[in-house]
Amino acid sequence: MITRKRFGQHFLHDHWVIDQIIRAVSPEPHQHVIEIGPGREALTQFFVPPITKQLDLIELDRDLVKLLLEKHQQNSAIRVIAEDVLTVDFTKLVLAENSQFRIVGNLPYNISTPLLFHLTTFFDVIEDMHFMLQYEVAKRIVAKAGDSQYGRLSVMLQYFCTAEFLFEVAPDAFLPPPKVTSAVIRLRPSQQPVLAKNTEVFASVVKTAFSQPRKMIRNNLKVLSPGDWEKLAIDPQVRPETLAVTDYVRIANFLEN
Repeated sequence: MITRKRFGQHFLHDHWVIDQIIRAVSPEPHQHVIEIGPGREALTQFFVPPITKQLDLIELDRDLVKLLLEKHQQNSAIRVIAEDVLTVDFTKLVLAENSQFRIVGNLPYNISTPLLFHLTTFFDVIEDMHFMLQYEVAKRIVAKAGDSQYGRLSVMLQYFCTAEFLFEVAPDAFLPPPKVTSAVIRLRPSQQPVLAKNTEVFASVVKTAFSQPRKMIRNNLKVLSPGDWEKLAIDPQVRPETLAVTDYVRIANFLEN
């Protein structure tokens, strides 16, 4: 099958990597799994009901969609969703009230970051997520305050969930091999000890703070006066990468008040 460059397709084929991912996910018969970009179904086969209760496959490539429909049309517990994952309303995929699903995916590098931001709006219906990502993106997601990779993506995702780096994946695990190393991470939605009163304000604060990451925080968040920084007990001369997630929540709540 021809890979489509515009979809960023790199098909996983390494059996050791596949086994490690399945072990990490450890699907169970009562669970609802959503796979983003099933491709040639290297992972899909390990989630097919009755291994799970329900399996949804989100795929944009028309040729792959055709193959998926032909293969799984007899299984009513498998839905093939031929849509751009960036536009999918995941709340409509929930099986029943108060139920959740798990997400798995080998994410195309060109949409991984916008997709992760898209998914943050559905964390109330997501149990956990296991993703294959570009190594550098994975390291940014799990980075802690003070790390050189720590940035907007780190803060936003760590506000909504706990992020765990699982393992690296070499380029030769894929066909065709990408030019970069990949990594698998686990994300579990969680509650912050300090909650943002308005998540839109919080997101705006984080985005503005990291708009010029090499500058002092006061130069990016000019809406705050010297007195405001004093009330917040935050040094306005530090760089954005030194502030913890809870610091950004406090700034957002201060502005909201």
